[in-house]
Amino acid sequence: MVRVRVRQHVNPLAQKYQTPVTPVDWGKIYTKLNQPLHLDIGCARGRFVLQMAELESNWNFLGLEIRQPLVVDANKLRDEQGLTNLHYLYCNANNSLKPILSGIPTGILQRVSIQFPDPWFKNRHAKRRVVQPELVAELAEYLAPEGIVFLQSDIEFVADEMRSRFLENPRFKIQGSGEWLSENPFKVPTEREIATQNKGEPVYRVIFEKLL
Repeated sequence: MVRVRVRQHVNPLAQKYQTPVTPVDWGKIYTKLNQPLHLDIGCARGRFVLQMAELESNWNFLGLEIRQPLVVDANKLRDEQGLTNLHYLYCNANNSLKPILSGIPTGILQRVSIQFPDPWFKNRHAKRRVVQPELVAELAEYLAPEGIVFLQSDIEFVADEMRSRFLENPRFKIQGSGEWLSENPFKVPTEREIATQNKGEPVYRVIFEKLL
């Protein structure tokens, strides 16, 4: 398949991304709706959840991505692979989580991953970063008790900020000592993760658990 070329960074505060998605009938998306759900926010080309869906057929996977051409390409590949436990959705996660997750049965969302989000290095662009307090609060509302959130980045200040956002929410607790994890807990690395490690550079990882 030809690799789709798109802009690397998209401003989620731009006017064209301010309309939330309409609610989705998930019963028409997944053949086994009551399987546990893994949500990947900012899935890019979606290869991480594609491989996870192949490995874990007893889970459903949902990738959210703000760059529409990548979503179109990913759903085509999913169809070619014949995967019925995987879906990709074009949206701005910072204003669309409620309509997306409100249609999913209670307790189904059990894992969330946010991996290598756009760093938006300048302080004046901090509001463009995906992990905002409002997003953390919405995940706390819909994530099943004892469900997990996996965060990772190759930019230390971004990882620090994401970790701080979840630490500030009393409905989450950090797993382990709070130090960065040395390994990815999942069986599949992202493309960015592979490239970073091939260069010998560090990846900063942490897992949070939703309290009962």
